[in-house]
Amino acid sequence: MTPNESSDVQTVEELKGAYERVKSEVAKVVIGQQDVIENLLISILANGHCLLVGVPGLAKTLLVSTIARVLDLEFSRIQFTPDLMPSDITGTDVLETHSDTGHRAFRFIRGPVFANIVLADEINRTPPKTQAALLQAMQEREVTTGGNTYPLTPPFFVLATQNPIEQEGTYPLPEAQLDRFMFNIYVDYPSFEEEKKIVEDTTSAYEAQLDIVLSAEDIMRLQKLVRRVPAPEDVVDFAVRLVRASRPASPDRPQFIQDWVSWGAGPRASQFLVLGAKTRAVLHGEYVPRIEDVRAVARAALRHRIVTNFNAEADGVDPVDIVDRLVEHLSLATAAAS
Repeated sequence: MTPNESSDVQTVEELKGAYERVKSEVAKVVIGQQDVIENLLISILANGHCLLVGVPGLAKTLLVSTIARVLDLEFSRIQFTPDLMPSDITGTDVLETHSDTGHRAFRFIRGPVFANIVLADEINRTPPKTQAALLQAMQEREVTTGGNTYPLTPPFFVLATQNPIEQEGTYPLPEAQLDRFMFNIYVDYPSFEEEKKIVEDTTSAYEAQLDIVLSAEDIMRLQKLVRRVPAPEDVVDFAVRLVRASRPASPDRPQFIQDWVSWGAGPRASQFLVLGAKTRAVLHGEYVPRIEDVRAVARAALRHRIVTNFNAEADGVDPVDIVDRLVEHLSLATAAAS
């Protein structure tokens, strides 16, 4: 084992311990939602963005702000509304007069996008022009305004939220923009015991004291570690086959894809499946991802990349149902082939 490999093995052990501490710290504030927390941390360590979908009152904003505190990252929240302008996100140039010389010049005032974790609350409530201002920053990790380009300080993540109930007066994100999110995470209702604990904690004088677990420098170091994790050929093969099978025009697709799907996932989905599998493996103290890791992140990575047709709607089938069936179909085919 080379010194670099030995160092990476030690870092994996450190990350597993840090992951457990992060979950423990977040649990002081947010009850339950373990799968959501894991997927959020996977996307952060894979240097991806997340879309959280859930009804109001499920602590989506609280969860994101708590993770930012535990990871010692600069946090910014943008409430998306129909009158929000692109400059309200990116910042604007203001004309200033120097008090001594009287010289006048423009100075750029940075907007809330200049943070490590940006929470885009109800991103579908603002028009496409304003959505695009944020999505450019997500893709390029820089902001261009007034002819000048300003880089965003790494690490940089956008965690956006959507309310699946109220669709009146909203501007749904186009598929091309949805594809920029690594994961689409569904935040579900808590269980009875979890909800009981939530009520007990939030109606008492309890105040959580959070400890910092990782810094921005640690996160960037761990992001590089994830990239160095080797992905076995069978894992990459499973991820690519899974994505290709989601396309109705693909010769590898099962019959239910042709019946229910208009458009399948693109190559970016394969990349995020493998990256997600690598990150999940490292978080659990493994040095190499397995096919099981791909299965675990498949819902979050594919649900927003599959466009269903009218037949699916008539049959009561949604993208999650299709992803689950697709994973089961490919798992059976892989087991039969081996």
